[in-house]
Amino acid sequence: MANVYSQMKTKLKKGDLVKVLVGKDKGKTGKIISFVPKKNRVIVEGIKIIKKHEKATQTSKGGIIEKEAPIDISNVMLVCPHCNKPTRVASKILDDGTKVRVCKKCNETI
Repeated sequence: MANVYSQMKTKLKKGDLVKVLVGKDKGKTGKIISFVPKKNRVIVEGIKIIKKHEKATQTSKGGIIEKEAPIDISNVMLVCPHCNKPTRVASKILDDGTKVRVCKKCNETI
C-alpha cells in the first residue's frame, strides 16, 4: 500500500517565511531553503541545526559541520507578510484568471 502522504500538495513555496509549531525550535521563524517532496519535508534556514561528521575530500576539509536538517511540512505554518501572523492559506482565482494564495486572517494576497 502506498503512503497516503507521499502525494500531498502543499501551499508553501521556496523562499516563504514560516514559523515552527513544534519541537526544540518552536516559535522560531525562517525562510524555506528547499523541499524534500517524497518525504513531505522542508529545510528551513536556521532551524533544526545538526552536527554532521564529514570526511575530508580533495575539495573540502573534513571535520564537524553544522547544517539544517529537514522538518515535516505539518510542523511549519506560513507567516503572512501583511499581518505578520502565522496563517492558513486559501487559494483564489482573480478576474484575469490567475490563481493566487490568500491569507485566511487578513484576506490579502500573498
